[in-house]
Amino acid sequence: MAAALVLKFASLAVMVMVLGSPFADAALPCGQLTFTVAPCIGYLRNPTPTVPAACCNGIRDILRQAKTVPDRQGVCRCLKSTVYNLPGINLPALASVPGKCGAKLSYKISPSIDCNTVN
Repeated sequence: MAAALVLKFASLAVMVMVLGSPFADAALPCGQLTFTVAPCIGYLRNPTPTVPAACCNGIRDILRQAKTVPDRQGVCRCLKSTVYNLPGINLPALASVPGKCGAKLSYKISPSIDCNTVN
């Protein structure tokens, strides 16, 4: 169990290093966003009736910080490139997270989202 947890965090750290650099100029760095939504990963792989509070808090925090259209588009690109590359993600659970967390998005989360259209 402990080894699996260490492996999960190591994988996340590698993803942050790899994915963080393309978004380094963004107001909300991709690495920071990735760590903020890390509590959602377990839920997205094995959904339960309720989303963990830490996951919802992270999502609401990101939405509060993403004040401009470029910020929101950067968040979309970062999370899209991060989440959809994780193995075992339940796509319907992913799409339902904002609503279950009481977070309003102007777009539907899906692998086909064009982040350039996010406003």
